Amino acid sequence: MSVRKLKPITPGQRFRVVNGYDAITTDKPEKSLLAPKKRSGGRNSQGKMTMRYLGGGHKKRYRIIDFKRDKQGVPGTVATIEYDPNRTAFIALLNYQDGEKRYVIAQNGLQVGQNLVSGKSDVATEIGNAMPLSQIPLGTVISCIELRPGQGAVMARSAGAFAQLMAREGKYATIKLPSGEVRMILADCMATIGAVSNSDHQLLVSGKAGRKRWLGRRPRTRPVVMNPVDHPMGGGEGRASGGHPRSRKGLPAKGFRTRSKTKSSNKYIVERRKK
Repeated sequence: MSVRKLKPITPGQRFRVVNGYDAITTDKPEKSLLAPKKRSGGRNSQGKMTMRYLGGGHKKRYRIIDFKRDKQGVPGTVATIEYDPNRTAFIALLNYQDGEKRYVIAQNGLQVGQNLVSGKSDVATEIGNAMPLSQIPLGTVISCIELRPGQGAVMARSAGAFAQLMAREGKYATIKLPSGEVRMILADCMATIGAVSNSDHQLLVSGKAGRKRWLGRRPRTRPVVMNPVDHPMGGGEGRASGGHPRSRKGLPAKGFRTRSKTKSSNKYIVERRKK
């Protein structure tokens, strides 16, 4: 993992920091695991804009990722570590002994030629292996965690993310999530050993607005410069600060908790995330 700071031969490169891509081993994806990806530009089926500041960007193809890791007991060899334009983490192509190929989220330290396996028993606690929380030793760093058994990984999937298995009691396991939240999850849920790859992603600097456009992000208008009809923080003479921070709908922002007090999953949260 490394980053490179470019020589400022153009204004856009003066502050730009790019990924070294040391871990990437190929630039050609597996054709059988590609799917078309349609762009909506933030519009719904009626053509109305429902998400602002989206649109444009480079054409992408979706990589079909195995988030469930349900091919149990069959070892798979890491063939390549690849870049995925649809996510911040790198992905790994696994060649299984029965001939099947699958993409998985790559963990930090994963090497080409390494054997990975997922299962409920007799699986070593090594980077990239997937197993239920009931089989993982306490204190282990984990990622790609299910919230419900068989659902597939939904938590700690982005670049550099990891959680930690804190305790087990009865049918529940307690884990500390990347946000700092401590919550209980059914011990039957699958998780992968190790932290997610590409931890240097947070150090990257675009360098110019055009790179955001390539990623499909349009310019964002600050609420303070809007009119009162468009945003609660708009209006005023000259450079008005905008009053109390609020969302477009008028809900207080920056510290105001919007989670419902009657939400059914509140009972599983041991400790809320830090402000």
